[in-house]
Amino acid sequence: MELSAILAPERVVVDLAVADKEALLAELGRRAGALLGMPGVAITETLENREKLGSTGLGSGFALPHARLDGLDQFFGMFVRLARPIAFESVDDQPVSLVFLLLSPSAAPAGEHLAALAAISRRMRDPETVQRLRSRTTAARLFAELAGGGGKEAA
Repeated sequence: MELSAILAPERVVVDLAVADKEALLAELGRRAGALLGMPGVAITETLENREKLGSTGLGSGFALPHARLDGLDQFFGMFVRLARPIAFESVDDQPVSLVFLLLSPSAAPAGEHLAALAAISRRMRDPETVQRLRSRTTAARLFAELAGGGGKEAA
């Protein structure tokens, strides 16, 4: 699955300021809800419930909060670069500054959900990509990097 199939330029946020993991999940829920026409609080609760199963902080400053949602008819991605890193109970205990939210339709086959998670994880495992994501100055450049590999040009 290509990231461009689940992410759109208007769903890339640069330098979001949040105090902690709880505030981040609430803000992700609020923003996703507004874009999807769904109750943001319901999305936040679903994300919080998923986090109770185990942190989605995958290490190296990256988190991949995700959930399957009733009423969603297509995959939804949102990428956020935080203004400052926050504690996220990540597997390596490092604070998180790059966050990719993935919401999947509850009716979608589990394999499609896993394929989307794998595509995001693959992209974020590349140290050069991560470095470029940390240095890009605009949402448009972050989107280009995520969706198509924005190349090695300056931010």
